[in-house]
Amino acid sequence: MTTTRPAHAVVLGASMAGTLAAHVLARHVDTVTVVERDALPEEPEHRKGVPQGRHAHLLWSNGARLIEDMLPGTTDRLLAAGARRLGFPEDLVTLTGQGWQHRFPATQFAIVASRPLLDLTVRRQALAAGNIEVRQRTEAVGPTGGAGRVTGVVVHDLDSGRHETLEADLVIDATGRGSHLKQWLSALGVPALQEDVVDAGVAYATRLFQAPPGATAHFPAVNIASDEKVREPGRFGVVYPIEGGRWLATLSCTRGVRLPAKEDEFLPFTEQLSHPIITELLRDAEPLTRVFGSRSGANRRLYPERLEQWPDGLLVVGDSLSAFNPIYGHGMSSAARCADTLDREFARGRHSGTGSARRLQQAIGAAVDDPWILAATKDIDYVNCRVAATDPRLTGVDTEQRLRFAEAITAASIRSPKASEIVTEVMSLNAPQSELGSNRLLMALRADERLPELTAPPLRPEELALVNLDPATVTPAVVRS
Repeated sequence: MTTTRPAHAVVLGASMAGTLAAHVLARHVDTVTVVERDALPEEPEHRKGVPQGRHAHLLWSNGARLIEDMLPGTTDRLLAAGARRLGFPEDLVTLTGQGWQHRFPATQFAIVASRPLLDLTVRRQALAAGNIEVRQRTEAVGPTGGAGRVTGVVVHDLDSGRHETLEADLVIDATGRGSHLKQWLSALGVPALQEDVVDAGVAYATRLFQAPPGATAHFPAVNIASDEKVREPGRFGVVYPIEGGRWLATLSCTRGVRLPAKEDEFLPFTEQLSHPIITELLRDAEPLTRVFGSRSGANRRLYPERLEQWPDGLLVVGDSLSAFNPIYGHGMSSAARCADTLDREFARGRHSGTGSARRLQQAIGAAVDDPWILAATKDIDYVNCRVAATDPRLTGVDTEQRLRFAEAITAASIRSPKASEIVTEVMSLNAPQSELGSNRLLMALRADERLPELTAPPLRPEELALVNLDPATVTPAVVRS
C-alpha cells in the first residue's frame, strides 16, 4: 500500500462484511468502489447472494454496538421497522442438553429481524457517503498484480458482458462462502493458504408463520437445542419474533438426519425435537411461506496471516475469511468486528508500507478468532462431524474431557445467575472465549447457589394466554419476576 492516504479501494461483495468495510474505508480512502454481483433491492427482499438469508438470524449485542458506533441510529431504525430487541437470557425460552435455562434478568441482548431487513437498514446508511460507488450486477473475475502486490481487479458487467480493470491501492474480498480467493492467489503465484474445516453437516429448513396478535412484541423467542450427551445426530428448532407480526421458524440438524423439504413434513419434524413446545406454538399458526432449505453450515477458516509473504493491497474479511455455523448467530457480529478492526488500524496509520496488508490481516484474524473457536469447538463433537483442522484447540483436547467441561458449564449457566452472566457475555462476543476457563467462571461452577432444575418451559401464565396454549398442556415453570 502507499505511504500516504490511499486513493482508491475496491470492496468485492455488498455483504454485511463488505458493506461495513466500505463504510469505514470511506473515512480513510479518497474513493471506494463496491462490486456486487446481485442487483441490490430497495426493499427488504431476499437475494441470491445471501443463501442463508431466509433462516433465523441474531445480531448479538457486540455486533449491534459496533454497528451503532459506526452507523449511529441503526438500532432505532431496526426497531422502528419492527425488529425485536431480546434481552438474554430473560427473553429466551431455551432447552439445552442439561435442561431448561432459567430466565434470569437480561445482561446482554440481540436484535432479531429478517435478514433482508437487517441488511437493507445497514446498507442504506453505510453506503450513503459521497465517495462510495456501488457497481451492481458486476462480478469480480480476479485480481491484477502479482505475489508481492495486488494492483486492482478485473470485473465483468453481467448485463453488457464487458470486462474492465479497476486499479486500486487496496482490494478487499468480502464475497462470502463462494469466494474464489484460493484460485485467485494460485494464479498470482501465492502459496496455498492453510485452512481449517469443521463440518457437522448442518442443514436448515425455514418457514414463516403469522404469529398470534401481540406475540412478536410480548412473547419470548424459543430455542430447542440438541442433547449432546446422546451420541446421535442433532436436531434443533427455533421460533423468533420478527417484523410484520411474524414468527420465523427454523429447524436444523447435523449430518445423518433428513430435514423437511415439503410443507406437510415441517410440523412432524418439530415433534422429533427434545420438547413439543415448538409443535404446540406452530400447530394452529397460519403458514405464510413454503419451506426453504439450505446446506451451508460448515465452519471454515483460512489463515492468510500465516504466510511469510502476503500480497500488499489485498485483504480478506467476513465469510471469505472465516465462516461459521449460522445457528450461533456470530456471522454478522464477526463482519462488524472486521470493519471495526479496519477502522482502528487505518486510524493508527498501520495501512502504510511494505508488509502492511499482512499486519492488517493479522489484526482481522485476531478479531474473528473468538467466534471461530466458539463455533468450531461446539460442532466438532457432533457425531459424523468431518474435521480437517490444525488448530490445537480443536485437535489437542480429548473429546470426552471437552464434553464433560462443556456439560458442566451448561449445567451451571442454566441455573446459576453468575455463571449465566459469564456464558452470555462470551456467547454474545462481549467477553473473550478464554473467559470460559477463567477463575471467575470456575468459582461460579463450584458455587452452590443454583436455582432448582426446571421441569417445563419457563413460560409465564400471561405468555401462555397470549399464544392460546393450555397450561395443562405446557405446564409453566416458576420464573423470577
